[in-house]
Amino acid sequence: MGNALLTSLTVNNFTLVERLEVDFRAGMTAITGETGAGKSLVVDALGMALGDRGDTDRIRQGADKAEVAAVFELAGNSPAHQWLRDNDVEGDSEATCLLRRVLTREGRSRGYINGRPATMQQLQQLGELMIDIHSQHEHQSLLRRDTHRRLLDAFAGCEDLAARVRDLHRDWRDSQHRLQALEEDAGESQARRELLEFQVGELDDLSPAEDELSELERDQQLLANAEQILRDSNAVLALCREGDEQGDALGFVGRSLSLLENMPERSDALNEAQGMLDNARIQIEEAAREIQGYIDGFDMDPARLQSIEERLSAIYQMARKHRVLPAELPDLHHRLREELDSLGGGEGDLDTLRARVEEKRKALAGGADKLSTVRRKAAGKFADTVNAQLASLAMTGAELGVDLSENPAPTAQGNETVELLVSTNPGQPKKPLARVASGGELSRISLAIQVVAARHTDIPTLVFDEVDVGVGGAVAEVVGRLLRELGNRGQVICVTHLPQVASCAHQHLSVSKTSGAHSAESALLTLDPAQRVEEIARMLGGARITAQTKAHAEEMLSLSAQ
Repeated sequence: MGNALLTSLTVNNFTLVERLEVDFRAGMTAITGETGAGKSLVVDALGMALGDRGDTDRIRQGADKAEVAAVFELAGNSPAHQWLRDNDVEGDSEATCLLRRVLTREGRSRGYINGRPATMQQLQQLGELMIDIHSQHEHQSLLRRDTHRRLLDAFAGCEDLAARVRDLHRDWRDSQHRLQALEEDAGESQARRELLEFQVGELDDLSPAEDELSELERDQQLLANAEQILRDSNAVLALCREGDEQGDALGFVGRSLSLLENMPERSDALNEAQGMLDNARIQIEEAAREIQGYIDGFDMDPARLQSIEERLSAIYQMARKHRVLPAELPDLHHRLREELDSLGGGEGDLDTLRARVEEKRKALAGGADKLSTVRRKAAGKFADTVNAQLASLAMTGAELGVDLSENPAPTAQGNETVELLVSTNPGQPKKPLARVASGGELSRISLAIQVVAARHTDIPTLVFDEVDVGVGGAVAEVVGRLLRELGNRGQVICVTHLPQVASCAHQHLSVSKTSGAHSAESALLTLDPAQRVEEIARMLGGARITAQTKAHAEEMLSLSAQ
């Protein structure tokens, strides 16, 4: 199977159809029917689902709106699947995609992709990745030069090299944009760099450290109040050990304990009190030792106080200069350093980047030259192969050529623009495919190209309408065999009036129309083997079907299946 497979189509109140549901399979599907029965119904309905211009005349008479829904099965790595991911419209199942279109009698048109509203442009973009409709130039990727390039690259087997050139071009372009931005901002960047160098230099000299401020402020408070702290500490020590005219704390506790110990009889409460006083005596002795140790080790160093105050003053002043809190200076220092490092070394960095851009340009040029060599070798062989197919399709006067127009400079696609040109009559100059006048000629040219391309790459669902216009006999058999060959590699849906083409199909659908007094209705039926014989016989013999005609039909079906 190719990248996308149409699995079902549902039509409501569209043209002559009230409701229609049809399932499709991989391979070749032929759609046949009497003239005027509506054989192009499927093609038209698919076109509507894929974002074609909405025409209220397509709405069934008496209905308020027409609705078409198409379900596709996708390969996991298909371009369509990637498009769904990129546009965030993936469905519940990654393997399927539902396109729906509603057209109202008032002219309003609404589109949906996997149940989510979508524009007509989005339907068209996604549709072009899943299906090619070869009819009246609609949805034909073959008319776009991007497709021509991909076909040639697939034929030449240089798709990996083409992808490498795209990557090289992206790398060169990104570096070039970076260089241009730096050059344009060079003056401003230099001024900013000089300012940052000065600011970072000042902060380097100051070297503010985390948590330094709180420690300095604590030490400053301690040293600034040293005299009072030392005086009050000695006073507390005296109260603990030496006391005053009333006595000291230890003395009071000691006398209390002596009285309790000498009591002839004590209650539990007094015993508890004695324990608590004993603990108090121990705590007072410990407190006195701590205070004594603090007094002995206390340093009133005035020079240390001056140094701390000078350091705090420098920190406060730098904070005011940068309009931040003093405690935020270490973080500011870090941020300014990072910005300075990101600006690099000025002109030296520009020179380095210029050299890098030139290296990438040379790498791109080298890759593009290799790609050009492969393309030019393959172009003639591709054209010859397609022209051989055109001759088998009774287009002996037609000739396809591959035009490789050199670009002024390498692009993401390489050194050249690839375009397929064709001449449908001897002696006439070759013209772009989009300017081929005949829809039948374009369909047969497309068929020949697709057959050649299908041998080298996956193909989407292909729909051919008018492919057999103006052909018959042996050429019709060739068309049928080519369509079946394409169907063996993917999915082909072909609207045809030729039994030679229809007999080659893997699946056969027949369109019929019934008319009443005030309305007509088209229906689509999937034929079983017996019904296929009847339909092929009808296509061979018209209204009168004989035993010989049916035998011929059976023979055609038998031979085409071989």
